[in-house]
Amino acid sequence: MKDQMGRFISKADRDKIESCVREAESRTRGEIVVMVVPASDHYPVAALLGATAFSLPVAVALTPALGGLFWAGPSNMWIFLGTLIPLLLICHEAVRRIPFLKRWFIRAKEIEEEVQEAARIQFFRKGLYRTRDEIGVLIYISVFERRVWVLGDRGINAVIAEERWNDVVATITRAIKDGRPAEGICRAVGEVGRMLQDAFPIRESDQNELGDLMVENEPPRIMPG
Repeated sequence: MKDQMGRFISKADRDKIESCVREAESRTRGEIVVMVVPASDHYPVAALLGATAFSLPVAVALTPALGGLFWAGPSNMWIFLGTLIPLLLICHEAVRRIPFLKRWFIRAKEIEEEVQEAARIQFFRKGLYRTRDEIGVLIYISVFERRVWVLGDRGINAVIAEERWNDVVATITRAIKDGRPAEGICRAVGEVGRMLQDAFPIRESDQNELGDLMVENEPPRIMPG
């Protein structure tokens, strides 16, 4: 996971994003947090489905040949199981570790639900709801799913329509597709900063209440409700 995150966002990229957040926050009392995670869930069912889809037909195809080789007959159940189980374990590990294979076995609706749930949980887990004026914004980026979700606290949602976050999401997703995630994140942070500047201008007594950038190396562990 660390290698994956290092490829997605380098140390220089992190410094650049933190600088962009500080610049945006210098004009508003709103709090902007960028959070990048490798995935929003481990998707264990997808790994199991993928392992079954790959290993089962191979085991069926190999059983007659192996049965004849060991004089057990072309339909021997023990030959089939002895072939299927190791293939299942190998394929499970492969699907679990190779992102593009795993994505084949996850429904788009499930991805959307997992990303949104993880973003909401992290919003509260990282304390964005605790800002003095309830004006924290989380820009949540989940690398495996290639999804971005933006959440604002109650003070912001009372003034800024949630639909306005769509442009912020589009800015980042386009940049990710073009291979320039840090550039897109910085542009998005600037957009959020301008929205907040108009509604919540800076005050002399304001302090930075939250971290600017949070990069996780493992998917969040979400306890079942």
